[in-house]
Amino acid sequence: MAAKQGRSELDSRAQHGETVIPGGTGGKSVEAQEHLAEGRSRGGQTRKDQLGTEGYQQMGRKGGLSTGEKGGGERAEEEGIEIDESKFKTKG
Repeated sequence: MAAKQGRSELDSRAQHGETVIPGGTGGKSVEAQEHLAEGRSRGGQTRKDQLGTEGYQQMGRKGGLSTGEKGGGERAEEEGIEIDESKFKTKG
């Protein structure tokens, strides 16, 4: 019974726009947030499988360097950080 009360409280908070499930941003219910979080996790894993671990890490490195004014590749070049974009190619 306590679990059901806790879930209904979370559902109420979610309906008011609060994120109650990590990765569930934007969902208007606990169930919706759970589905969003699962899909986002699965999408990242699929991309990692496509690129391989090294490619995925290189892509994350480049993305982490991006700012509002400059892209990650431009910043990496300016700062002398080597990013091997050949690893971005999907395996196949």
